[in-house]
Amino acid sequence: MSALKVGVIVGSIRKESFNRKLTLALARLAPEGFVFDRIGIENLPFFSEDREFTPDPAVVTFKRAVGESDALLFATPEYNRSFSGTLKNALDVGSRPRGESVWSGKPAGVVGVALGAMGTAMAQQHLRGVLSFLNMPTLPQPEVYIQYKEGLFDTDGNIGTESRDFLQTWMDSFVAWIRMVKG
Repeated sequence: MSALKVGVIVGSIRKESFNRKLTLALARLAPEGFVFDRIGIENLPFFSEDREFTPDPAVVTFKRAVGESDALLFATPEYNRSFSGTLKNALDVGSRPRGESVWSGKPAGVVGVALGAMGTAMAQQHLRGVLSFLNMPTLPQPEVYIQYKEGLFDTDGNIGTESRDFLQTWMDSFVAWIRMVKG
């Protein structure tokens, strides 16, 4: 049996993104048979209906990577009580032209880490609404709203001891969700 490929989309394009670090650490918690590959969104042009039938090469590459993924993991920061414009642009680019969405039917998981006490709760709620519209069955529970604190990651980039059990439970649930949705 071949490995299931999980495309990882990080809504922050900051070099030292906490969310990127979180996805790398989460991937280490996955069981054998799951491969996590980052799908970059930083080079996507702004979506425009004028260009949807003659897409930029970056759009073609992005849509191919999403299409080749069996499932998707979204890690979102929270900016002004919502997810990033960069992530929204990627979702729009992948959903067009009408009837050619690369998102439909792909199982998804949503996580996020931010400095604020509520983590990324509001951003995730907004993102879940968009994913629902895009016909992406999204893991409903457990939810991961993490406030970044020293010790979240150890010196090797793994999940620190305080959060490891909770995030392992999340990963186990995400893996089970993917298997259930994929049949």
